[in-house]
Amino acid sequence: MEGDKTTTTMMCTLLAMDLTTFSYRVCSLCERTLPEDPTSLCSFCNFNARSKRLFRILMSLASDTKVFTVICFDRAAKVLFGCSADEFFDFAKLHPFTADTTSRILEGEMVKVTLSKPKNGNAHLRMSQVFPLRTGFRPAIETLKEFYGVRSGC
Repeated sequence: MEGDKTTTTMMCTLLAMDLTTFSYRVCSLCERTLPEDPTSLCSFCNFNARSKRLFRILMSLASDTKVFTVICFDRAAKVLFGCSADEFFDFAKLHPFTADTTSRILEGEMVKVTLSKPKNGNAHLRMSQVFPLRTGFRPAIETLKEFYGVRSGC
């Protein structure tokens, strides 16, 4: 991103995704980050609230002039994945190699993205919006269900 602009929109190709840690746990009430320990409770809202997962995916994108790394958070990732991070996590537990297969499914997709600078200035660009450009685009979960022979549910 150039100059002092905080956001920019551009056409890119999705090159790769790091799905080793594609999500993180948050409190379902206040959405503050929780440790990965499933028994941990939220210390901020003081409720025994359930946790949920949100997407946080490190991606490599290529524009017409450069290759760069961005972080794709929940709202944008749901467009590409077609399900929630909880649904994807549960699907991946039941089906081996889901993360690798997903990366291959989405590799090479042309997308229009809106990128924003991080507030702290020293982290990766954030992908705040993504629009697949291919007419026949299908979210990754649809292809995964077909591949693994899953009929209903994620």
